[in-house]
Amino acid sequence: QPVESGGGLAHAGGSRRLSCTASTLSLYLYVVGWFRQAPGGEREGVSCIASSPGGERTYYADSVKGRFTAARDNAENEVYLQMKMLKPDDTGIYYCAAVAERMIPIETQCIAGSWIYWGQGIQVTVSS
Repeated sequence: QPVESGGGLAHAGGSRRLSCTASTLSLYLYVVGWFRQAPGGEREGVSCIASSPGGERTYYADSVKGRFTAARDNAENEVYLQMKMLKPDDTGIYYCAAVAERMIPIETQCIAGSWIYWGQGIQVTVSS
């Protein structure tokens, strides 16, 4: 089961780094996705990163492109999401999810794919 950390409060224009770790999964073998759910909204895919054998290709939603970066630290069994230039619209619960590599386009997996393992979610609040 993935576990998220690094959430909290940030000011608009600030930065935060979310981390996803898993004690029972070797994350480098899994596609990992970051999703968020705003208050009253539906869960949306923010960013996904393919497995290391899959080339670590990344996908970003248009709303975060150029501001968020997903990357792996395989030595730490971690996938992190570096968030910069935060906006109040980035507020929500952020979830980390994982699924075994299927070698399908990362955009397809992120937008429409199914996920097996989900974290509990962590709150990120961006104040204006």
